[in-house]
Amino acid sequence: MLELLTENTTLRMLLLLLLFAAVAVVAYFVTAAVGDQQHARRRLLETGSGTSGTATLGSLRTDRVQSAWLKLVNSVEKHGLSLVDTKDASLRQMLVAAGFTADYAPRVYTLVRLVLVIVLPVTLLLFYWATGASPTMFRLYLTLMIAAALGLYIPNLFVRARADRRRREIINAFPDALDLLLVCVEAGLGLEAAFARVGMEMTTSHPRLAEQFGAVVLELRAGRSHEDALRRMADRAGADEIRAFATLLIQSTKLGSSIAQTLRIYAAEMREKRRMRAEEKAHRLPVLISIPLVACMLPCMIGVLMLPAAIRVVRAILPALQGG
Repeated sequence: MLELLTENTTLRMLLLLLLFAAVAVVAYFVTAAVGDQQHARRRLLETGSGTSGTATLGSLRTDRVQSAWLKLVNSVEKHGLSLVDTKDASLRQMLVAAGFTADYAPRVYTLVRLVLVIVLPVTLLLFYWATGASPTMFRLYLTLMIAAALGLYIPNLFVRARADRRRREIINAFPDALDLLLVCVEAGLGLEAAFARVGMEMTTSHPRLAEQFGAVVLELRAGRSHEDALRRMADRAGADEIRAFATLLIQSTKLGSSIAQTLRIYAAEMREKRRMRAEEKAHRLPVLISIPLVACMLPCMIGVLMLPAAIRVVRAILPALQGG
């Protein structure tokens, strides 16, 4: 393989281009994640300090990237290719849970899937052409179909993995946020002020949850009711614990019960659930460790123990067989 790379200039250039594209994609997503955290922290700090609406809500880099994506999908749709998915509601909910809250995110998702379905088989064909391979028709058809299927399902797997990671971060940070909310409510702050204060305090330790609280504060200040703002927060988070928390606050507000007592009980339950999740992961460790133990260490131990006996048997039996 190394000799082929040194001799074939086209294959070497193709691999360098693929490596450059992979590094560029990783760098883009890393900078996007850092920019989102800084954007959420800036918004929460502006919300807590009471600045007016003239404050900047996003960085120039984020606005430029978003406008570039919007121009791209608009230009593609102007040429007659519709990027609207038939299951737009469920797709939008999945993208929002993954952190892609823009209105054009479903169209960008569909465009990325279409591009990967075309680019991956073409890249495979270029690889076959550069290496001089001549696969059979069945093998060529099978590999191209697998490449197209990967291009179709890789974005879905990426979005689901990111949504699960965000949901796990929010759930793990939620007991601490409930304790801070309880302290703020018992100190005499209202629900809106408590959300703003807790979101501002948690921008560094738990930026995902701070972003959700900041969105609730902005919606409440824009005139949305507490019920709608809390339900929208539960839909954005996509976690059952957040949805149950929103339902409890809504019922406590409607029935006139103590919000502090509700937060105290639910915070204790959330801490208990977090402890049980940690214990579950700890109990799973012996089972997970046994797999590499059996697959890697056990054959080596069997070889070390049985090899001397096997050598003695061979030394004793082979001369007898040759003499016979």
